[in-house]
Amino acid sequence: MKSFTERLIFNTRSRREFINITGSVEDLLNKSGIMEGICLVNAMHITASVFINDDEQGLISDFERFLEELAPHEPLSGYRHNLTGEDNGDAHIKRTIMGREVVVAVTGGKLDFGPWEQIFYGEFDGRRPKKVLVKIIGE
Repeated sequence: MKSFTERLIFNTRSRREFINITGSVEDLLNKSGIMEGICLVNAMHITASVFINDDEQGLISDFERFLEELAPHEPLSGYRHNLTGEDNGDAHIKRTIMGREVVVAVTGGKLDFGPWEQIFYGEFDGRRPKKVLVKIIGE
């Protein structure tokens, strides 16, 4: 069995952003040479997320609206976490809702997706470098 590990780094221009990282993960899978196994992709920061869904702009806008309604950024005083001097209490909640990681089967050297599935990086407190771990295990 082989194991392959690399990290992707993101430095978003805005506080909140959704990035389709499917192509980057596929490139790493090709680089790994693994044909059968699993691919783990996880955000290594507590204010970012990795999730699978459809790459449709209306849906991405719906995520933005839904998350902001559920955990609005302001007022900052609405989060006890922000009493520590931070301003990202909402980002922690948004990350928990959207999830930390995904695992995708690798079959025949390809990510074994269902129809329309894509991997996304969700940033909820950006504008600084953050890492995403990609670990592929198999043969």
